[in-house]
Amino acid sequence: MSVVLSIRIPKKLKEEMDKLKDLVDWPSEIRAFLEERVRRYKRIKVLREVDQILEQLPETPRGLADKLMREDRERY
Repeated sequence: MSVVLSIRIPKKLKEEMDKLKDLVDWPSEIRAFLEERVRRYKRIKVLREVDQILEQLPETPRGLADKLMREDRERY
């Protein structure tokens, strides 16, 4: 299912687009652009949510990573 999205653009831009209409399928170009933007902003949204979750986690004590790596190496 699809819907119609209507936008206003400057007249000069429309004239330039019309000059290129035999080279460019504008509806497909615009649709692809919007799809990419939606994907990008969805990723940004997820990253912000992850950042918020990470900010709520307690801080790791200094030197813990070194300690855990040493313990892990000693096991093998």
